[in-house]
Amino acid sequence: MVVVRSTGRRAWLPARVRHTLVVMDDEDRIALLIDYENLALGSRDHLGVPFDLRPVADALAERGRVVTRRAYADWSYFDDDRRMLTRNHVELIEMTQRMGASRKNAADIKMAVDAVEMAYERDYLTTFAICTGDSDFTPLVHKLRELNKRVIGFGVRDSTSTMLPPACDEFLYYDDLDGVVPAEAVPAAEKGIGARKGRGRGSTGKGAAAAAPVEEPEPSTEDNGESTPDLAALVAQTVSGLQRSSGGAVTASVLKRTLVRKDSTFSEAAYGFRAFGELLDHLAGRDIIELSAGPAKGDPEVTLPEEGGRQDAFALLRQTVGELDEGSGVALSGLKDQLRARREGFSEKPLGYGSFLQFAKGADAAGLVQLRRQGSGYVVTAP
Repeated sequence: MVVVRSTGRRAWLPARVRHTLVVMDDEDRIALLIDYENLALGSRDHLGVPFDLRPVADALAERGRVVTRRAYADWSYFDDDRRMLTRNHVELIEMTQRMGASRKNAADIKMAVDAVEMAYERDYLTTFAICTGDSDFTPLVHKLRELNKRVIGFGVRDSTSTMLPPACDEFLYYDDLDGVVPAEAVPAAEKGIGARKGRGRGSTGKGAAAAAPVEEPEPSTEDNGESTPDLAALVAQTVSGLQRSSGGAVTASVLKRTLVRKDSTFSEAAYGFRAFGELLDHLAGRDIIELSAGPAKGDPEVTLPEEGGRQDAFALLRQTVGELDEGSGVALSGLKDQLRARREGFSEKPLGYGSFLQFAKGADAAGLVQLRRQGSGYVVTAP
């Protein structure tokens, strides 16, 4: 492998290679630091589901390359969570809290000290992802930005201080991430299946009540009977996330790198394609994505169709709600099953939505239905 260090020596390289090298140089390198107790308890108490790192990791994969992952807590209170974090390659920093009141904020202090130390000693870090809703971290955010580091915050909406989000360059509420579904938005049948699958996982404390699981991705079954991730859903969700995070063009090369960051085993060959461009042409033929000329030959721009399938799905939702509504609205829980009864195989994921709740929010934003909270759940009406 040849590494070209001098910009001047790139002139002889083909345009596509020069473009790839520039993109890689500009790629954000992210340090992920997690105030685990804050997020775990916030997710359990306010969303009714155990905290899952995957939605956070996927959101960061759309923004750069995560090179450091650390979580801070007294892990004696989060025995089961340690396995989930270890599977996601997170370094667990143990900060015992049982030694008296003087240790109450030990994890927060350690996390802040580590962040400042990394900002000074690791020049290659461009971005810090601070996962907490605690306003005590606001001075840390100010210091990191003073040191010319970009700061992305993550927190559960109802347990996040109003002081923290404005201090960050970007703040993402965990509730809104793809793949995070509050307990009341999960149909009863899916809760039962998920509870059996996830028994013994994701508890947020000893003696804590069991929480409903996060809705799992829907697999597709190939001819050999093995279950594989839905390719259309994976690509559509990734393109959607990149469009939201970058606000600019999404090229095929950027899309491929992001897919690999989300899953290091990703390969178009696993889906039967000889090249990534062939995979994109296949999805474009199914109207999952659209391709247009990009900044370099062989590196097209990838977008999601503005109309078509999404508008048809919104219309199906509106029609279904209109048929079921008896005057007080239709509960969101179980509504997806009603859509599947009318259109076999319906799924919101190939349309770029991470959950049915986000799909309903999209239909609400388009003015085709109205979504509102009622008690502990959501209700949908057709205006």
